[in-house]
Amino acid sequence: MKGVRAQVLIRLLVAPVVAALAVLLAGAPGAQAETGVSEIGAALRESPVYVDPAASDLLSRSDADALADKIEDAGEPVFVAVLPAGYPTENLFQNLRTETGITGLYGVRLGDRFDARADSSVLSRQGVHNLVTAVQGAGDPKAQLNDFVDDALRSVRGSAPSSWDSGGGSAPTGALITAGAVVVLGGAGMYAVSRRSRHRREAEQRAALERLRVVVDEDITAFGEELDRLDFHPAEPGADDAMRADYERALDAYEQAKTYMADARKPEDVRAVTQAVEDGRFSLAQLAARREGRPLPERRPPCFFDPRHGPSVADATWTPPGGTTRRVPVCAADQARLSDGRDPMIREVDTEYGRRPYWDAGPAYGPWAGGYFGGGILPGLLVGTMLGGMMAGPAYGAGYGTGYGDFGGYEGGDVSGGDFDPGDFGGGFG
Repeated sequence: MKGVRAQVLIRLLVAPVVAALAVLLAGAPGAQAETGVSEIGAALRESPVYVDPAASDLLSRSDADALADKIEDAGEPVFVAVLPAGYPTENLFQNLRTETGITGLYGVRLGDRFDARADSSVLSRQGVHNLVTAVQGAGDPKAQLNDFVDDALRSVRGSAPSSWDSGGGSAPTGALITAGAVVVLGGAGMYAVSRRSRHRREAEQRAALERLRVVVDEDITAFGEELDRLDFHPAEPGADDAMRADYERALDAYEQAKTYMADARKPEDVRAVTQAVEDGRFSLAQLAARREGRPLPERRPPCFFDPRHGPSVADATWTPPGGTTRRVPVCAADQARLSDGRDPMIREVDTEYGRRPYWDAGPAYGPWAGGYFGGGILPGLLVGTMLGGMMAGPAYGAGYGTGYGDFGGYEGGDVSGGDFDPGDFGGGFG
């Protein structure tokens, strides 16, 4: 019994250290690991990032370690392999998936090319396509892989394999003291890594929130101006209880939106702000109908082109430049513009590439759009964009970050993320 207890204690002490060492060694340029798919699969079972010795010039050991830490801290089934340009591509993804035996999202940087595949339970083909498309412009391997992982961690479903947290095997009882010493050192190192990762994550959240704050403040201001223009007085002639209730709900929504935004600490908090603004605008639409003696409006999503236009009045056919035709909810003014063959009034936001439509500015605007278009409306409207792919996931409106997509069609090629055609790195496992 003493021997069994000692082995259990050793496992508990050593497992975190072994996992940390696996992260350090998996992508080490100096490691003399074979490049067979079975060896790569074995390495990925122990750590989310593998760098082939022949591809060590693409991603340094420290960068691989940081990338692995990011994935492990998130606890998501995302795998990254960095391989030399001449590595055989036939059935590469299928074989990697078979060798690891783990459901997940697999990204491979092969020389100067990049591609990814995923089990359908983790991420849809469209979602994978969006991720791959968003990072094609990043020629630098470090930047590309970090962008891919950042976007992937906000989109995938599932959980990290338990093998990342366990060292496996057993140690002789005599190694207990040595293991304890290693644990003390390893624990301090792991704490430092975790602390750095947490600080990095918090810094990313603050930056994303500040980007959103500009847009949300514009929305709150516009809603306040609508309240001022309304010029409604609860005691005015003809005002009834229903009108006063609509007006009170609108005022409450305005105050709630300001309070929610002042209290926001992370991008996800913005969703409650825009939801409050949308609720207030619908109350104003009801109040306007009552005052004018019109039928009460049905509850519809806001205008797709700019939620500040208020609740939509109809669905209109619209074809974005270079994209496919779709039907979107529109306000009366944009409905008239489209009918006349003119462009709608599109909401644009600031990005590092200049002013862009909000749906083309990446998943940073997921929380903002999620409050306006709750209930899974947007994914169908935004097919072909990073925001649309992200919102198709289980937590759309909760993600944040960078990444850009477009409404254009997908032509495939050497790095298609849309399917598992044999011509793209070889077969698939989806």
